[in-house]
Parts: sequence; structure tokens; C-alpha cells
Amino acid sequence: MTISSAKHSKTATGAALATFEASVEHHYVDNRGVRIHYAAAGSGPLLVFLHGFPDHWLGWWQVLDSLRADYRVVALDMRGYNLSDQPAEPQAYAVSELVKDVQAVINHEGAEKATIIGHDWGGFVAWHLAMDMPELVERLVVLNMPHPWAISRELASNPAQQKASEYVTLFSHPQAHLQFPRERLSAWVTDPAFQARQQQAMDNSSLNGMLNYYRVNWPTPPCSQHATPPPKVQAPTLLMHGLQDPYALPAGLNDVWQWIDNTLDIYTLPKAAHFIQHDHASEVMARLRAWLARGS
Repeated sequence: MTISSAKHSKTATGAALATFEASVEHHYVDNRGVRIHYAAAGSGPLLVFLHGFPDHWLGWWQVLDSLRADYRVVALDMRGYNLSDQPAEPQAYAVSELVKDVQAVINHEGAEKATIIGHDWGGFVAWHLAMDMPELVERLVVLNMPHPWAISRELASNPAQQKASEYVTLFSHPQAHLQFPRERLSAWVTDPAFQARQQQAMDNSSLNGMLNYYRVNWPTPPCSQHATPPPKVQAPTLLMHGLQDPYALPAGLNDVWQWIDNTLDIYTLPKAAHFIQHDHASEVMARLRAWLARGS
């Protein structure tokens, strides 16, 4: 009976994923010659979702499906991934270019601003968009990605975070894309239905492009703390963080309020690891929906 129920659950999840995937709109927008793909559904206030490494737009599907009744939900394939363009030159992945991709999508949607929701590298881009283009950001939500200034601080002063980030040395090597086992790009997925979609998206993606995010934007040793403070985030901000994340340690949340000039909510999931929107989707959806409904 248990085995049968598990199989039924997996089949039901797969059916729901397929139904959602078939129902969304697909759009393309040009940012100075780089074409960015995004999927969209629903109507209402604009929510823009940015995925991290290694993921793609559909990784947000459960959250998108939950919110589409009340919001216009939009999820990008970040450049280098899946159906978006995959420039070869490393500097094409500088965060200054990545924020312009998001700006192009917001403009294409005919909106003046949006709530920006990012996980991992998508969170890194979301932080920078809120700092560098505050006029575009109605609200900011970041999942499992410390503030960029906190990353530099932790890499400079926290031995535990230094050890947790050792993998970046491998990822940043110029030939890493030739040695990286592609099966690892889907190994983290626990849902069989999504894993098939994930593998297809990773087969469509540029591994070299994905790793350029690390090569171009990650602090390089010897790391030091930023001497100049960043522009303060002006938008109401929600941070969600799995405390078992082996890569982005929760110490990165310390003192984050010094960089935010608005309300700040920090929500931690004690048993969650890195991919909280996948592995704890219902909890993430409930917290996000309640925070959005609160209005500040």
C-alpha cells in the first residue's frame, strides 16, 4: 500500500507539472543582442523570478502555479541557460549585464517596477538590481544568497564559509566546463518528474556560460571586506534561508539590516538545505504569499 501510494503521488506530481508547463506563455526579449527567454502566467502585480545554478525557469513551477491566480508571474531562463542565449565571452555574464536582462523583461511586460524574487545566483542578481536600479524594484525576496557585501565579508573572515566555498575554485577554472560531470547538474533534484525536465534544460544550456557566473562575479582570493558601503536597498525585503545549506552558511545573514533602508523579514527553515523552493515548496509558497499580502 505504501509503495502504491508513493507511485500515485509521483504520477500526480508529474501530471500537475505537465499541466502547468503546457499552460504558460513563452516570450523572448532582446538585451543588446542577447535574447532572453521567459515564461509567464496570470495577471496582476508583476513578480519576476530568477533562478540560480544549476536550474532554469521551470524550477519555480510550484510557486508560480500557486501565485498565478493573483499575480502576473514571470520566470526567466538566465543567460547561458536553456532557451536563453548563451554568449561565449566571460564578461557577458558580469552582474551589470545580468541586471539589464531583468530590466528588459520588466520593460517588455509594460511595467514600471516589479517584485524581484531570486534564488542562489538569481538572488545575487536580485540584490544588485535592488541596489543599482532601485526604481525597478517594488519588493525584494532572496532565497539562500547572502548580500554580496556579506559574501565578501564571510570569505575574508569566516573559515567555515571559506571551506564551504572551496568548490568555487574548481568552478572558476578556465577549463572546468570540459571536466565537470554533466549528470551532476540534475543530481540534486529529488522529484523524478522534474528531474527529466531539468536534464533536458541542462542539455540545452551552456555549461561554460553557467560557470562564467562564478568566474566573473565571485570574489577572488585573497578576499577582503568591501571598504565602501553599498547603496542601501530601498525596497521591503524578505530573506528565506535553509539553515542546512552547505554552500551559503547562515552566518551570511548577520548584520544584513545595515544594507537595507526599509522593512526586513528573515525567515529561516531549520531543516532545509540549499534548494528550498524545490524541497520545501509548500512552506516557501505559504510564507511568500503571506508576506506579499501583508503589503509592506
